[in-house]
Amino acid sequence: MLVPILGVWVFVSAAFNWWPFSGGALAFPGEHWLPHDISVHGVVIDGLYYFILAVTGAIFIATTVAMFWFLLRYDGRQNATPVKFIHGSHTLEVIWSVLPAVTLLFIAIFQMNAWSDVKIQRPLQSVGPDGEQGTLDDVFLPPLLEVTGRQFEWKIRYPGEDQEFDTPDDIHLVNDLHIPVDEEIVIAIKSDDVLHSFFLPNVRLKQDVVPGMKQYIWFEATETGTFDIVCAELCGWGHYKMKGRLTVESREDFERWLGQKYKAQETNQLSLELAER
Repeated sequence: MLVPILGVWVFVSAAFNWWPFSGGALAFPGEHWLPHDISVHGVVIDGLYYFILAVTGAIFIATTVAMFWFLLRYDGRQNATPVKFIHGSHTLEVIWSVLPAVTLLFIAIFQMNAWSDVKIQRPLQSVGPDGEQGTLDDVFLPPLLEVTGRQFEWKIRYPGEDQEFDTPDDIHLVNDLHIPVDEEIVIAIKSDDVLHSFFLPNVRLKQDVVPGMKQYIWFEATETGTFDIVCAELCGWGHYKMKGRLTVESREDFERWLGQKYKAQETNQLSLELAER
């Protein structure tokens, strides 16, 4: 009996942390369902998660209770009633086929706006000359940086003082991503070798990084601090160590940090040139 008792305690204790009356003596630590959210779209995504959790949880409880009821009600050792065989019910088959289909369709429609905001509607820098948003002449917000997945690290590149990529003054880093807070950020991502998955848990953002394909992701962080970057796709023997650090800071601190990195890289390049001479 310890297994079902422990399972019920885990579920109930976790639920108490989710609801406003959390904090009991037997309650779990906070943020065990999901890590702390620091993104604008995280509230909607978390809402979808908890909604699906509630629906699947209710179905799980109902089917489990029904299963135990049948086990007790029709126990062969205690039930003397002769067994009656039936050949199915067309009505029941229709019901348990239609209900899941309707539930899945509802979830699909319910999440369309969230999916569009996070994966489809790339932020705009400005609308085009026609003055209408959503037309071909819209100007997209350019990427602040580029992230390249490779076994087993995240290569990060910022444009230099010329604000253009693929020029000699680009700033190259590894596993150290800095962004300004309260600003919509666009990141270009790609892979050098195999399939990776760029995952920022606290931003509720995950995107597969496909070899040969350049993609764009976007988000807006609402809190400063240091957070995890991980790879959510098994990409080889060193997958476990493919992690990095996301630092969210004020625009002033970000500009200061970027300037320091640019000067340090410029000094290193000058030192290498002098050494070669």
